[in-house]
This record gives sequence, structure tokens and C-alpha cells, in this order.
Amino acid sequence: MKVDYFNIPEITVSYKDNVKTSERFTVKSSLDISKIFKEAHNDCMQHHEEVYVLFMNRANRVMGIMCVGKGGLNEVSVDIRLILQAALKVNSSVLCLAHNHPSGQTAPSIQDIQLTENLKAGCKAVGIRLVDHLIMTEETYTSFADEGLL
Repeated sequence: MKVDYFNIPEITVSYKDNVKTSERFTVKSSLDISKIFKEAHNDCMQHHEEVYVLFMNRANRVMGIMCVGKGGLNEVSVDIRLILQAALKVNSSVLCLAHNHPSGQTAPSIQDIQLTENLKAGCKAVGIRLVDHLIMTEETYTSFADEGLL
């Protein structure tokens, strides 16, 4: 007699790699990164906070971008586990985080700094480099790497 003790659902996480490596954009500076994230934040820049992650390979070629949080006027919740899950799925070696400040101020908050430190620790644990965290506004940005905060 066979007894079915478990009914376990299948888990799938997908990534569709439809761009040749040679055709991917190569990131060389925070300015390059800011251009990508400015486009991603285009619809929310002055309205509400959104957080995006840029996934790159070891040569800093962009593998993809993903929204990992949408919030209100002055805060957004981010689950680092979801960022790392996606990074591992796409075999990303390098990450960059960015979020916008609808207020127009680019100074990092205590929560921004804590998020960066937590993500940096998580990345280190799985062998991924966090190269930057950008705070975006419509006119400018602050780069944690450029400011020595990473």
C-alpha cells in the first residue's frame, strides 16, 4: 500500500537570456549606472520610491534589471533574500542597487545605509560583489561608491 505523505509543489524561478554577451551594455562608472536607473525610475521619480537592482557579469556587462520594491513617498521595503535569489538564478557576479528620493534630496538616510550594509554582507556570503548603491532624483544622484560609503 502506497501512502502519499507529501504533496509538494514544484518551485520555478526563471530568467530568459535573450541578449548576446557582446551586445550587452558595459558599465564603467556610476554615471553609466545612473543613466540606466534614471530610465527605470522615469515613471515614479517624483511620485513614490522604487528600488531596482542591476545584475552584471564579472566584466560589468549588464545581464538585467529588476524592480525589488515599490513604496510610498519616503520609504520602501526591500527583501534582500529576493535580490540574492535573483542574482543566483541569473549567475550574476556583480550587483548595483538604486532607489529614488521623490523629495529631490540625495543624502542617504540611516535606513539607506543599513540596507546597503545588509545587502553587502549578503552578497559577500554568496560570492557576489555589490559595486554601488545610487540614490536617484530627477536632476542628480549620489553614488555610495563615489562617496566612499560602500
